[in-house]
Amino acid sequence: MTDKLKLNMNAYLPLRDVVFQTLREAILKGELKPGERLMELQLAGRLGVSRTPIREAIRMLELEGLAVTIPRKGAEVAKMTEKDMEDVLQIRRALDELAVGLACDNMTDEKLEQIYVAQKGFEQAIRTEKVAQIAQADVEFHDTIYHASENPKLVTLLNNLREQMYRYRIEYLKDKSVYPRLVEEHKRIYEGLKQKDKKTVAEIVSYHVMNQEIVVKNIIHGQV
Repeated sequence: MTDKLKLNMNAYLPLRDVVFQTLREAILKGELKPGERLMELQLAGRLGVSRTPIREAIRMLELEGLAVTIPRKGAEVAKMTEKDMEDVLQIRRALDELAVGLACDNMTDEKLEQIYVAQKGFEQAIRTEKVAQIAQADVEFHDTIYHASENPKLVTLLNNLREQMYRYRIEYLKDKSVYPRLVEEHKRIYEGLKQKDKKTVAEIVSYHVMNQEIVVKNIIHGQV
């Protein structure tokens, strides 16, 4: 178990969420390694909490694909696999293409302005070179598009998928060399939505997701 593990207290969050955020950050930073066991008693001792919030946090990590429970062994940090990544991004590509098509049909000046602001927010986040902040700005950019679709069911599906995608998004954004391309792709998505060009913008988002898949696949191969 890493010595760097420290509870990041937040008076506004339930303890289970604080534990979850702490463990999640440790996994995404690589402080907790793929395959490393998540032993409730040991984690509880190191973080100074009872086993209950640890158990609840591990369940939340499993929902994001960051942890897995092995029969007769217990929970451990999940390994990134090419198949899992492909499955998640395959669904995301299809839903993103649907979302931008619906967004084109329902676009208004107000929605377009919100997407533009989110696009600029992503560019500002890039300049910080802080991966978590960039990831949040990336989520906000895509969320504005999803909400512009005016399909709440689709938004719910994409929100659920976002949890499973988060690890791959973080791994992708650790590579600073992709930042200029990401900025350009976001600009092109915005312009496609502005023109209400459903075919073009669907092609752009498909290409956008494909680029992420290529980079993360190389990362996974490097960890084998």
